[in-house]
Amino acid sequence: MKPTLQRILIKGGVLSPSELRQIIVTVKSLGYTSIKFGSRQDILFPYKKKDKAISDLHPNLQSYHSEEKSVQNVVCSYVSSDIFPSTSWLKGSTYLYMLEQFRYQPALKINITDPKQRLVPLFNGELNFIASENEDYWYLYLNLPQWEEEARYPVLIYSWDIPAVAETIEQYYRETSDVSRLFELVNEKIQTNNRTIDTTLEIPFHPFPYYEGMNKMGPDKYWLGLYWRNNEYSISFLQEFCDFCLDCKVGKICITPWKSLIIKGIHKKYKLQLEKFLGKKGINIRHSSLELNWHLPVDDREALTLKKFLVRNFDQNDISTYGLTFSIEERTQKQSYFTAAVIEKNKQPAMVKDFAVRPTYNVLHCKNFDPNTRRYFIYAQDVDKMELPGLLMELSKLYFDRLGENKPSKKGLKKETVESVFEKDVHQCEACLTVYDPAYGDTKNGVPTGMPFQELPVDYTCAVCEAPKSSFRPLPSSFFSSK
Repeated sequence: MKPTLQRILIKGGVLSPSELRQIIVTVKSLGYTSIKFGSRQDILFPYKKKDKAISDLHPNLQSYHSEEKSVQNVVCSYVSSDIFPSTSWLKGSTYLYMLEQFRYQPALKINITDPKQRLVPLFNGELNFIASENEDYWYLYLNLPQWEEEARYPVLIYSWDIPAVAETIEQYYRETSDVSRLFELVNEKIQTNNRTIDTTLEIPFHPFPYYEGMNKMGPDKYWLGLYWRNNEYSISFLQEFCDFCLDCKVGKICITPWKSLIIKGIHKKYKLQLEKFLGKKGINIRHSSLELNWHLPVDDREALTLKKFLVRNFDQNDISTYGLTFSIEERTQKQSYFTAAVIEKNKQPAMVKDFAVRPTYNVLHCKNFDPNTRRYFIYAQDVDKMELPGLLMELSKLYFDRLGENKPSKKGLKKETVESVFEKDVHQCEACLTVYDPAYGDTKNGVPTGMPFQELPVDYTCAVCEAPKSSFRPLPSSFFSSK
C-alpha cells in the first residue's frame, strides 16, 4: 500500500524563493529532511497522524492528504516561457496574472498551456486551456468526470475570463454532459468576452527538451534546471539555495511536472558563484538524457528500481532516447498518460494473491509517439521484466525511423505500414481483455458486423463483463498479426 503524503498546492508550480523557503522551514520543523515534487507541480512530504497541521504551523500554508481528490492544483506552462518554443503573444506575465485571479480552490484539474512547448502536458487535466494563435484567446478541451467523451468548448475564451469560466463550469458540469448546454449555463451565470473558433487547434511536434543544467536565456541571463533521480530534495540544500536565489535577486522558482526545478533569470554575474555553490554541495546538473525523460509515481520504490534497470540497459547498449518520454504506471480502469511510451504493471490475479508471483507488464505507445494525440496502443502484453529493455529499444528505433516524416515510410517495414498499425479500428476491454472487432461485430449485444467502434451506442457494454464503452482501448493491428 502506498504511503499517505501531504500536498501543498503551488498554483502553476510558480513560487518565489522566500515562499519556498517558508515551506521547507515549516516542513523541517516537523522533523523531515526532504520534500518531493508531484506531477501537478505541487510539493509533497510524508503524513503522520502525530504531525501538527501545516496551517497551524503557518497560517499562509494549507496542506491536503494525497488521497483527497476534492482539491486540485492549477498546472501551467509558465515554466517553459522564455526558454522553450512558445506562442508569440504569450508571455510569462500573462500566466502570472491569470494564476493570481484564481481566488477559489479548484476541485477539477486545470491545465493552462502553450501548445508549442513540450515540458508541460496539454491534455491531462479535466479543464485544458490551450493558447490559440489569436492574442489572449484560448481553446478549452473538457475531460470531465462522468462525461463519456472529451469535448471542445464551442468558443475561444479570453485570458482574463479563464478563472471565472473554470469556477462556473465546476458549478454546472454535473447537470449535463452536453457541451453546448454547459456553454449556455456558463453564459447565463457570467459575462464573458468570447471569440468564435475559426481555425482548428494545431499542435506542432517538438522532441522532448533537455531541461537540466545551466543554460543561456538571452545575452546576460541564464536558467538552471535541477533534478534528483529519487525525487527527494534535501531540505538543508534547498534552504541554502533559496537564500542564494534571494541574494542573486531571482524572482521565481518553478516546479515542473517531471518532478524537477527550473530557475530562470539568473544574471551572468552570478553564474560562476552559482556553479561553485552547486559544486561544493555535490549537485550533479548533467544527468544523461536517458534519466530525465521518465515520469514515475511519487514515492514508488518499485517503479524507481525498474526505471534504473531500464536506463542501465539503455546505457549499456548505447541507445538514444532523445525526444522520447516514458512512464511507469499501475494499470487502472481509467488512466491519463502524458508520455510517448508507457510501461503498465498488471494487477496480480486474485486467485494467486497468497503466492509470490513475478509481475507482468504491458508496453503501450501513443500515436506517432506524440502524447498530445491521447491515443495509446498496446505494443506488447503480459511480458516479464527481463523482456522490457528489448521492447523499449525496438520502440526507440521505430520512433527514430518516423522522426521528421509527415507520412509513414514504407521502407524497411513489414507488410503493414506504420500508419496501418496505428489506425486499425479494434478495441479491447481493459477489465477482462475482451476484443471488439468490427469485422465480427457483437452478436450477444445485437451489434452487426461492420459496425465501427466509434458508432456503437454510448450505453454499449462489454459482452463478457459488462464494463462500459469507456473501458475499451484501441489495439494496433500488429498485436494481432504477431499472434
